[in-house]
Amino acid sequence: MRFGPVPIRAAEGALLAHSAQLPSGKLPKGTVLTQAHLREMAAQGQREVIVAQLGAHDVSENTAAGELAKALVPDPEAAGLTLTEPFTGRVNLVADVSGIVEINVRAIEALNSVDPMITLATVPQYARVAPGMLVGTVKIIAYGVAEAALQRAAEAGRAAFRVRRAAYKSAGLVLTEISEADARLRAKSVDAIETRLAQLGMSLAETRVTAHRARDVGHALSEVAGDMTLLLTGSATSDPHDVGPSGVREAGGQVERFGMPVDPGNLLFLGAIGTRPVIGLPGCARSPALNGADWVLERVACGVPVTGVDIAAMGVGGLLKEIPSRPQPRRGKASS
Repeated sequence: MRFGPVPIRAAEGALLAHSAQLPSGKLPKGTVLTQAHLREMAAQGQREVIVAQLGAHDVSENTAAGELAKALVPDPEAAGLTLTEPFTGRVNLVADVSGIVEINVRAIEALNSVDPMITLATVPQYARVAPGMLVGTVKIIAYGVAEAALQRAAEAGRAAFRVRRAAYKSAGLVLTEISEADARLRAKSVDAIETRLAQLGMSLAETRVTAHRARDVGHALSEVAGDMTLLLTGSATSDPHDVGPSGVREAGGQVERFGMPVDPGNLLFLGAIGTRPVIGLPGCARSPALNGADWVLERVACGVPVTGVDIAAMGVGGLLKEIPSRPQPRRGKASS
């Protein structure tokens, strides 16, 4: 592609690089210049105009953006996405369903390394999305790109982007209560969990309330309805052998991971009873605010395997916020 000033007489069919004001009205950048446009420019005393001129092996910005988006999402319905019509070199990828975004990160990095003029920006890996949410945008920065570069970018990013829907339809919730204060928190806790599930397109199948004893927790976990199980105890889980994890074992399950490097959310544990996942929620899950449990719950609910290695990797970026009730909790008192 050639870019720069050319004489007015040689600019027909070129793309206007910068918007221009003519007696007949404003010409937006990217306009294909006609003889009529050029006559008006010449009548104003203009001798040259800055344009972009595509070569024989170049692809225009809108065509390039559309082709790249189709390579990224060859089957939009299956991927849970809508692709907008190309405009000014841009195509937006919009979620059609609730779930989490699954991205082939290496593929996107390769795509973005082909040519600086060919770009894709996305939300973070495994970000939770809802219908209508913008989750990615293809942008061709120049007015055109080399066809060979476009083909390499398209091949690098082919089918690298989709929304994963929830793999489970419902979850059961077990609450343990120790005091009347716990009972007063019950409605708040249930509402927060039910909202989280609804955001993923899931329902809360049942809530069971039980005493804060391992045997009682194990019985409730065994009986509660739902495709996966959530446990929120009245007292914080402070050890792999505390009441919550012990309750999972009482029910014949196993605990795969206790603790996570995300704050708030440190006291989460993850396990399973048979094929049914169990997530021991930290106390901060009673609040609708983002916490580490959201990251694990969303991935598990959408069928993404979550291992101890995966949870360990959440530490970078895992400092989510300071909690108002305990400002600066990680800073020691200043020495006097």
